[in-house]
Amino acid sequence: MSETTNPYASHPTENGGDSNGPKTNDSRAELTLRVIVLGLLLAVIMGAANVYVGLKAGMTVSASIPAAVMAMLLFKLLFKRSSILEANQVQTCASAGESLAAGIIFTMPAMILIGHWQSFDFWTVTIVALTGGLLGILFMIPMRRVFVSNNEDLPYPEGIACAAVLEAGESGQRGAAARLIAGGLLGGLFKIIAGFLGLVTETLQAATATGGRIFYFGGDLSPMLVAVGFIVRLNVAVLVFIGGTLGWLIGIPLLGGASETESAIDGAWRIWSSEVRYVGVGAMVVGGLSSLIAVRAGLKAAVTELWSGFGGKQEKKLAGDQDLPVPIIVGLALVCTAMLAVINYRFTDSMGVTILSTVVMLAMGFFFTAVASYIVGLVGNSNSPVSGMTITAVLVAGGMLWLYGSSGTEAMVSTLGIAAIVCCVACTSGDVCNDLKTGSIVGATPFRQQMMQIAGVFVAAFVMAPVLTLLHENTEGGIGGEKLAAPQASLFASLAKGFSGESELPWHLIGVGAAIGGVILVIDEVMKRRSNHRAHLMPIAVGMYLPFGLATPILIGGLIAHLATRGRPKDEHDKILHPGILFASGVIAGEALTAVGLAGLAAIGITSYELGLSAGMQLAFSLIVAALIIGSFVSMTRSSLRSGQ
Repeated sequence: MSETTNPYASHPTENGGDSNGPKTNDSRAELTLRVIVLGLLLAVIMGAANVYVGLKAGMTVSASIPAAVMAMLLFKLLFKRSSILEANQVQTCASAGESLAAGIIFTMPAMILIGHWQSFDFWTVTIVALTGGLLGILFMIPMRRVFVSNNEDLPYPEGIACAAVLEAGESGQRGAAARLIAGGLLGGLFKIIAGFLGLVTETLQAATATGGRIFYFGGDLSPMLVAVGFIVRLNVAVLVFIGGTLGWLIGIPLLGGASETESAIDGAWRIWSSEVRYVGVGAMVVGGLSSLIAVRAGLKAAVTELWSGFGGKQEKKLAGDQDLPVPIIVGLALVCTAMLAVINYRFTDSMGVTILSTVVMLAMGFFFTAVASYIVGLVGNSNSPVSGMTITAVLVAGGMLWLYGSSGTEAMVSTLGIAAIVCCVACTSGDVCNDLKTGSIVGATPFRQQMMQIAGVFVAAFVMAPVLTLLHENTEGGIGGEKLAAPQASLFASLAKGFSGESELPWHLIGVGAAIGGVILVIDEVMKRRSNHRAHLMPIAVGMYLPFGLATPILIGGLIAHLATRGRPKDEHDKILHPGILFASGVIAGEALTAVGLAGLAAIGITSYELGLSAGMQLAFSLIVAALIIGSFVSMTRSSLRSGQ
């Protein structure tokens, strides 16, 4: 994840402008037909890719920098002239699709997991995605001047880094596109040989039952997960691994052993599914609440400034500093509200619950827009605790519906519907805020960026349900199974069932997790005062909640990134790792899109073509492939260091 200090923070803009304000009188092309076409296409591609990444790894990756690089590459290859503003508009549209994917996959699969849906309802998923995404943009627009234009206290590490990439591409930096393409080829090729040809096993695992206890260790063979670890870097990767260690290497042996009718591996998975995960739930709840408490002072200041901005004299805006007109904002917001009310009524057939749910959605959505915008400006989009915000939304919504007297399926779907909208709003508004900061540095026009963000949300909303359906129906175990764990959706489904009285949550295990979370918060506070490292609770809690196989390759990726920057000044780390991050982004996109493509082939009857290797041969080939994956990341990092890029 991005550091709060960035080597590009004082990078001057092309026209000598200030990074805190927009440039004006810029005659360069910005919103052209090629920009619209490519932006919409990448919004669909990045949205689809992040659906798979989020379901498998429990986190999504930013589309801004890869989309910016792809735009610059294509424009330079196909057209004689192109501008930095065009590439910026493309990444703005593409990242809107990526952020929407995060909002949907964290919540909508819970409808399947609670048994309310047998398959994803196309129109419900689409309308939730569309309205949640649009509200995130619309709520953010009146806050732009507070959080972006007139705020010198927020460093925007990822927004500034993306602007630096755009400016480097404008000046002709070489090699970026090649790294992105190479990563895409690696990720796609791996998914074909593993998921289609069956030459390698996607999970290397072993377990033994001794003295009535199960001891387990394993790791997924996936370049995508190594890439995720490289991007989030060592601190977060270690925290995820610590969470996995607490849950799998310590928790499972303490909680029991295998039965006489199951293997040690099956016993480990059973204990994790029925017990360990709920310890992770307790820790995640504490982590979510602590994330909000941690930013209370800054949030209060931001809301105060926003309120004074509405009540005070409005500044005259420059020609290049215009937002979407207020009538359009209000009109779209009213349409979204009406659509939400219809969806809520379809969920419950109760006018009272519909009114309550819609009001709670809007109120919490607006509140969390301010929260997400502030946090993104402070620590970056990748660090925004969207899961924590959504957990809070689930707790508030569940509590209010319980007080209202709603229970059973009605309460579950209403709670999850509120969580889905709040999650989409938080994800999209944070992304919008980040993109507007990038635009303010390179000289983009805000209202044009807002138009592209709306367009990106609109087209991406229509691909969410088809991609979810493809993956659920054509992946072994479906969503919520071993290969697509969907940790956040599983968590929200469990909480909704508990609040509605449909199931008895193991509160003692959740309590244990909450206690562990409290201890970790204390440790983090001590580390914060004594060292440069942190023990953030949310990554640890997610590590407990995820299959352990994901934590191992993520740790390897973090170690590779750490070794590349070892001994270098901290303010140079982003620049050193930038080429590797492009390669990693390509790997993630390549593997994710290939997985979606293979699911599509399976849907039309073209299933995997197993070559029938023996278990020993498959293991040997898997180890060779694992070494090649690690070697490719190390080689890419070393080559960029040798070239001085």
